Amino acid sequence: MDLVLHLADDYLLDKVWARLLPVNDHLVQPSYASLSTSANFTSIVYLQQSAWARDYIPRQIISLSVITLLGIHFLYFVFAWLSYKFIFNHEMMRHPRFLENQVRQEIQCSLRAFPVMTLLTLPWFQAEVMGYSKLYDNVEDYGWTYFVLSVPLFLLFTDYGVYWTHRLLHHPSIYKTFHKPHHKWIIPTPFASHAFHPVDGYLQSLPYYLFVFIFPLHRCLYLSLYVLVNLWTILIHDSDMVTGRALEKVINGPAHHTLHHLYFTVNYGQYFTWADRVGGSYRQPEPSLYPMLEIKKQS
Repeated sequence: MDLVLHLADDYLLDKVWARLLPVNDHLVQPSYASLSTSANFTSIVYLQQSAWARDYIPRQIISLSVITLLGIHFLYFVFAWLSYKFIFNHEMMRHPRFLENQVRQEIQCSLRAFPVMTLLTLPWFQAEVMGYSKLYDNVEDYGWTYFVLSVPLFLLFTDYGVYWTHRLLHHPSIYKTFHKPHHKWIIPTPFASHAFHPVDGYLQSLPYYLFVFIFPLHRCLYLSLYVLVNLWTILIHDSDMVTGRALEKVINGPAHHTLHHLYFTVNYGQYFTWADRVGGSYRQPEPSLYPMLEIKKQS
């Protein structure tokens, strides 16, 4: 997120903050820009300055909050809508366990969760901005081999972390409070991807934030993976139960996650099936389990 904040400051927020909180009156005027090089980034510096400098923590927190909220709303509405429009089987909405006005409820639940999740996540993003993470800029720092291998390392680490976090959220002592709201959607649509209790969503995202404080990861690669994680989360909530696909026994795809919403205690993983296999919670998608069969019985 430090890279996103840096770019936002360069191309927009420096000017916004200068207008909101100028240093003094004679600097509040249209002006040219110059380049300034810091330890990590080359910045565009405008003659028009703000009383709140880039490294002023309250400014960073407010900027990060706005960027995060705008970003998650954009990802959610654009890609959940695309998945809902072009991938989700709308016949599934005839299922007896599909709720009345469910799509609206999913969206409302997501919108309530986003601000609180942003607040909970801010300390991690702020720590990145302050340089406490192991994010790096130059591939040469660790070499191309590590750059490539850091992708499966990230996926395996976060997948296992999400598996156990998700499984613990099903413990009876906390399930009803934190995770049951997400299981309200027995037959989910892509809009259910972020429709959960904000603490639930935050806890399941922790492995992604922890990773860059334990392992080095290229900044641009981290940002790309972070976006892809959100897209994958949307994709696996399309209630797809098409079986017989290649790598079905390896990749924890939409069919596996559909079974999780139907049966609750299976397929906790995010990307792969290995953690569920080791943990004894794996269930193989089969045509006989397809929710569409229930719809056909009603016809």
